[in-house]
Amino acid sequence: MSRYRGPRLRVVRRLGDLPGLTRKSARRAYPPGQHGQNRKKRSEYAIRLEEKQKLRFNYGVTETQLLRYVRKARRVTGSTGQVLLQLLEMRLDNTIFRMGMAPTIPAARQLVNHGHVTVNGRIVNIASYQCRPGEEIAVRNREGSRKLVEANLQYPGLANLPSHLEFDKNKLVGKVNGVIDREWVALQINELLVVEYYSRQA
Repeated sequence: MSRYRGPRLRVVRRLGDLPGLTRKSARRAYPPGQHGQNRKKRSEYAIRLEEKQKLRFNYGVTETQLLRYVRKARRVTGSTGQVLLQLLEMRLDNTIFRMGMAPTIPAARQLVNHGHVTVNGRIVNIASYQCRPGEEIAVRNREGSRKLVEANLQYPGLANLPSHLEFDKNKLVGKVNGVIDREWVALQINELLVVEYYSRQA
């Protein structure tokens, strides 16, 4: 099962604002589909499923990947929900998006896949790479790479840089200073419902 490549606004209409998936906003306020305007009351399972889908579509991960992240978060001491969000936020593609180098997470993934990004001076082309505190993330010293990111910096996806990151727009070099705090997660989500959803199958 590959990642989602269908219409993004359709997902936004169903799940609400997903800053990592698209910068566009839906014109219609109700969910898509024939019965979008007269939806019945949702069950508890449907509410949990929706929260899980928000994570999946916003961060662009498959069901298998998300399940793996949940299992990894369970093994770490502390709140499983918060650790899960931290794992997703510290992915390389999301870190690049949060630094403003790309307008969306899919665009950031493309930057990584095409070898435009270096971590500690080495080219990394794996979007799911987990960034660690102290690592330096930079644009590859190549004219095409620099032009691409400079164009993206004119229209960043999110206005504010999280407190755990720093980025020099002139040198196109950023640094990870720590792990993201919960209040800096841009997605409106109840992570406990996601953990509950997986508690039955993971």
